[in-house]
Amino acid sequence: MSIRFEEKTSTFTLHTQNSTYQMQLDPMGHLLHLYYGRRIGDGNNFHLYPTADHGFSPDFYAAQAVRGSYSPDVLPQEYPAANRGDFRVPAADVVNAGGARGAEFVYAGHSVQAGAYALEGLPASFGEDCETLTIELRDTVLGLRVQLFYGVYEAQDIITRAAVLTNESGEPLTLEKAASACLDLPFGKWDLIQFHGRHAMERQPERTHLGRDIRRVGSVRGASSHHHNPFVILCEPAATEDWGSCYGVMPVYSGNHCTDIEVDYNGSTRLVTGIHPDGFRWHLAPGETFTTPQVLLCYTHEGLGELSRHYHRFIRQSLCRSTGTQMSEVLINNWEATYFNFDQDKIYAIAQKAASLGVGLMVLDDGWFGKRDSDTSGLGDWFVNTEKLKGGLSPLIEKINALGMKFGIWIEPEMVSEDSDLYRAHPDWALTLPGRQPILGRGQLVLDMSRPEVVDYLTDCFTKLLSENHIEYIKWDMNRNMADVYSHALPPERQGEVFHRYILGVYALMDRLTSRFPHVLFEGCAGGGGRFDAGMLAYVPQFWCSDNTDAIERLTIQYGTSFGYPVSSMGAHVSACPNHQTGRTVPLGTRGVVAMSGTFGYELDLNKLSRKEMSLVKKQIARYQSYAELIRTGDYYRLTSPLEADFWHGWQFAAPDASEALMNLVVVHPQGNPLPLHIQWKGLDPDGVYKIVRCEFPGVPEKLPAHTWAKEITGQKFTGAQLMYAGQTLPQLYGDYPSAQILIKKTR
Repeated sequence: MSIRFEEKTSTFTLHTQNSTYQMQLDPMGHLLHLYYGRRIGDGNNFHLYPTADHGFSPDFYAAQAVRGSYSPDVLPQEYPAANRGDFRVPAADVVNAGGARGAEFVYAGHSVQAGAYALEGLPASFGEDCETLTIELRDTVLGLRVQLFYGVYEAQDIITRAAVLTNESGEPLTLEKAASACLDLPFGKWDLIQFHGRHAMERQPERTHLGRDIRRVGSVRGASSHHHNPFVILCEPAATEDWGSCYGVMPVYSGNHCTDIEVDYNGSTRLVTGIHPDGFRWHLAPGETFTTPQVLLCYTHEGLGELSRHYHRFIRQSLCRSTGTQMSEVLINNWEATYFNFDQDKIYAIAQKAASLGVGLMVLDDGWFGKRDSDTSGLGDWFVNTEKLKGGLSPLIEKINALGMKFGIWIEPEMVSEDSDLYRAHPDWALTLPGRQPILGRGQLVLDMSRPEVVDYLTDCFTKLLSENHIEYIKWDMNRNMADVYSHALPPERQGEVFHRYILGVYALMDRLTSRFPHVLFEGCAGGGGRFDAGMLAYVPQFWCSDNTDAIERLTIQYGTSFGYPVSSMGAHVSACPNHQTGRTVPLGTRGVVAMSGTFGYELDLNKLSRKEMSLVKKQIARYQSYAELIRTGDYYRLTSPLEADFWHGWQFAAPDASEALMNLVVVHPQGNPLPLHIQWKGLDPDGVYKIVRCEFPGVPEKLPAHTWAKEITGQKFTGAQLMYAGQTLPQLYGDYPSAQILIKKTR
């Protein structure tokens, strides 16, 4: 059993393979957090915490006899509420009908069930290899019940958290804040790793040491955002890729999010995560229930790399429901080749060339519907533009299928253009403030996804599209942040619910379509990577990583993304050069190496390539297909950081059984007389013998010594210990952004 309850000490102990999470009920019934870290026994750890206040913080009423003897301001409560003597960041903030603010939750029971718990209207992890602990707390004055859910995935070293709040009183309550989880760490100095960014520069890792203050990572843009990803890490200052205590906190949510980390006057660290309280105010009528998003917690003492691999496996196996739809086919997208200027002949010409080179999926991007010749019109009118596509989609799809290719298409369901039939018929379906001109983003408005009739309309549109046409891939885009957040369908007291109800509407639509069309591969996109989070990955197995397709910029973007999210989820393509975002020129071979660390494809007009380049594309595709399973399911290792490496960046995949491995490397700053380029492999069997099966140097000009070295080393054998501990020294790689790919396989 991974969940244990010791009645004598009222202690809950949750064990995963390598970690322990412990809580205890105090004599007054408060649920206290005792420990989360490296696996230990079942012994009680209450001794870690001071109970007496060190200042002027108040005590619980029942402890008033000895002043400063038992203050809520120092206790590690599992779900602390505001305005009851704990002055740190709260998990809940509740106001009753009379305006009184405050709550105090006391134990009312618990239960343990086999399997994972589900959350109404929200994505959550699944699987039978899990046990669920439900602890029930109550505030009898408010008539508010709180159920805390703990899902323990023992073999995967993941513990999930969520909370459900139910109004059991006869009067309405208002939730000013309802976080998913609180985590107190009594001792230790910690670094915070967060992933900030902006459009075309998403998930840039930043590591800072926590001081005596409150740090906040969050978004109020209506989406998890390009700017602050919900995933954060706390690690000890000396932690590296291979060593050190690390805590991962990953909300399974795609809307406004907030993680606060406070180091208090006692040196204790508290982390609270969940829905952002700014702009949130939930009216909880008698009998109503509010469900918070799930959070995935992970602890490891084996460094940042192992933390990442735990999350990668878990997302693939126990969160993403549709990994079976992922295609081995390489795709071609027409966007950077044509933008809005296309017809069926242009698209078919791109498909013909792509098919001859081995591409298996043709994706038609924006501009195929309504009056859509620019980004200022047509959104919401999901019918085919027959001026561009004579006879509709089906004739084009049939021709492309006849080439042996699958067909995919771009949609942006959540948006509407002012210049659209939908907006003219239903202006109240857009989020706008009464009496004001709307704030436009990219020439478009946001549909009010909190309205069931909007979700029903979109369900009907895309059900018709997918039922009438042989479409096997959908790129689901979302190209602006939310402003003027006001629903014309909700009363005043519920306007603080719009942000969250919007995301619930998005999830409802995604659930309907992915369930109804299980054979279709859905890929997420939000102006690139603006909603790349675990909530989206519960419905779609992959997400467009960034609109920035520059291979050198992508090294950092994909590196940062890899800390929490698997390579199998990263949309990555080879695009044209000079690059459309940066103007940089990178060799086609190196662009291929970078894009292979993701869901490989092309974002250019193949008809404009030279004969030599087309030959290289054909080889790239064949090479990727031979690596695809290893890249998708292998363990991922960051060999260097592009933020710190002197002149090269490397990463590696290793099969879980250590039977094969693929090393990738890009020289990002070619130098004269460089230092030796030395690499050490990871994830191998030290006692095994490995053969160099393939060694290639894409981007290195022909007839340079590196290619001779590659021929000489191919076929040679080394022990895993040699490759991991002694390593290899590669030849000097000349040219503009040269790269390397080395495949090894275990022979015994």
